[in-house]
Amino acid sequence: MSGITLSSLDLAALLCSRVCHDLISPAGAIVNGLEVLEEAKDEETRQFALDLIKKSARTGSARLQFCRIAFGAAGSAGAQIDVGDAESVARGFIEDDKVKLDWTLPRMFLPKNRVKLLLNLLLLGGQAIPRGGTLKVESIGDGEAMGFRITAAGLNSRVPAVQHLLDGGNEGETVDAHAIQPYYTGLLARECGIKVAVAAENDSIVVTAQ
Repeated sequence: MSGITLSSLDLAALLCSRVCHDLISPAGAIVNGLEVLEEAKDEETRQFALDLIKKSARTGSARLQFCRIAFGAAGSAGAQIDVGDAESVARGFIEDDKVKLDWTLPRMFLPKNRVKLLLNLLLLGGQAIPRGGTLKVESIGDGEAMGFRITAAGLNSRVPAVQHLLDGGNEGETVDAHAIQPYYTGLLARECGIKVAVAAENDSIVVTAQ
């Protein structure tokens, strides 16, 4: 059975919507901070506004760097990406007071789409722990054919309803800006010749790509 049929223009538009969704919050916070700064009449308020602007700018920069690799071109066709760079942008995007990243992958260069797939798998793992927890990243195999295992552990972890989107969706189904990320992850996986599966395992949710 054929799955979702999506034109290249619609795919590009939905991915842009997804990126804008990630960036609008820190951008709005910077604007709010500037407005508070303009109206501040005391040093405490000015410091609060400056702290808000700095924090929001760092958050926006981290999200841009992550999205550049996860959704963008990130180099020419056939390019390779340093896994260490992927770890750096992943930590900046994902880690906060609620979520910690346990990254065990070796530092090496991998084909661009395989690294893009890895970052998108982390987003799926994050959906499994809405109240926070730990995302552990492990390799399956080695070399350029390396696969990945993401283990999401946290309070009230749950299997995100994305498997059918990873598999290409159902015939006649449409996707929106919320569903485009798992659908795009499936496209990347098939481009790499990889199967992605999401399942509960003991008290954790495991995303495998091999």
